Amino acid sequence: MLFPSNRTMNAPPPGSGDHPHAGAARTTAVRYPGWTIAATMLASSLAFIDGSVTNVALPAIGKDLGGGASDLPWIINAYLLPLSALLLLGGAAGDHYGRRRMLVLGTILFALASIGCALAPTLPVLLAARGIQGIGAAILMPNSLGILGSSFEGEARGRAVGTWAAAGAIASAVGPPLGGWLVDTLGWRTIFYLNLPVAVAAIVVALRYVEESDPGEQPLDWLGAILVTAALGILTWALTLWSSGHVLSPKIGAGLGIGIVLLVAFVGQEHRLGDRAMMPLTLFASRPFVGLTLLTLMLYGALGGLLVLLPYLLIVGGGYTPTQAGFALLPFSIVIGTASRFAGRLSERIGPRWPLTIGPIVTGIGFALMATVDPGAGYWSNVLPGLVVIALGMAGAVAPLTTAVLSSVDDHHTGTASGFNSAIARTGGLIATALAGAVVGASVVQLAQAFHTAALLAAFSAVTAGIIAFVTLGREHGRQ
Repeated sequence: MLFPSNRTMNAPPPGSGDHPHAGAARTTAVRYPGWTIAATMLASSLAFIDGSVTNVALPAIGKDLGGGASDLPWIINAYLLPLSALLLLGGAAGDHYGRRRMLVLGTILFALASIGCALAPTLPVLLAARGIQGIGAAILMPNSLGILGSSFEGEARGRAVGTWAAAGAIASAVGPPLGGWLVDTLGWRTIFYLNLPVAVAAIVVALRYVEESDPGEQPLDWLGAILVTAALGILTWALTLWSSGHVLSPKIGAGLGIGIVLLVAFVGQEHRLGDRAMMPLTLFASRPFVGLTLLTLMLYGALGGLLVLLPYLLIVGGGYTPTQAGFALLPFSIVIGTASRFAGRLSERIGPRWPLTIGPIVTGIGFALMATVDPGAGYWSNVLPGLVVIALGMAGAVAPLTTAVLSSVDDHHTGTASGFNSAIARTGGLIATALAGAVVGASVVQLAQAFHTAALLAAFSAVTAGIIAFVTLGREHGRQ
């Protein structure tokens, strides 16, 4: 479990009051628990659908809008960059202005940006619209989890988060095959229209059934948001150029240096603000917090790289159509969707240490199996086994990790906590996608070898994440 420095193992659960049995007696304080979960699932599914759909559309978008090998990763990263950098601010905004209000605002912004993506006449316009999508997702994602964290307690919270994670997996499962079919039949632009009915439903349900949280008085850290956004943007740009050209030029070196300086300035800003920072540095005094942060970065970095590279390998190297590539990814999401809710309940009973140790190690084994995949490999004998093993490992880690983060803070900071963890996860995917330029720009002959190397690096990263969880959580954190 993840524990900030101002809480102990014996502290009562968030919102439980002073009575020692209050948390057990009151498992939910929300009037419409089912509709509350539905609203958060619908809103957050926008981000899951968009990410999974866009991966199978990359070759078609590049062909239509004239994007080169160095441009294609930006179709993903233009979305991931603001999502990674602004999740903290989005969570803090929910704590400050009200989580339902920010959930609805983020959903509206995401829907409008989706229309912009669908109508984009050029690649720069598409990238700008993707960036706005990322801003919308950075607002709605932490507040969807923040609403769950402040509305449910105990095992009810574990079930709610598990259901939320399962819904995201289902959305990710539906996205690739449906998006691939749309790319093949109606064109890539139609994939962005998929977001509109989901967004409308999320807004209607949230306004009708979700109760607004109490607004806070803490001011928002705009300077910190600007610094971290600029830092991640410049670092991503430099890493993308580096991976595409394989040469550390003075321009790339300068970009890396400036990005690091801006990150240091961001840390300085957070230190100056103390408890008022959107990323309070006091959290890093907790060993479990540091361990889970590293776990999230390494595990989701490995996963993000694979989900970008595998469809590209199958379409460009293996001759798959976008529809076939979409269906090829379907078992991955089905397995996660089936097992996530069980993993959430299990974590509430035995604690997160073992699920967060075994899950990433199993995921690493799956990545190692994917190292045998090449453009001519059989799907059933080579691609599917690795995907299923990866999905089983991720299913064991996703819900326990999310539940641990939500349980680590009081009700007034659940948005900030979930925003930080989501930001780390997306930052891992951002870095992996930037480095994926080497594979995207490779010839078909080089594609398999580059993919094998990436799969082995992902395996090492995932196994290391599991070891970090085992060491840093320790026996005393075996139960929450």
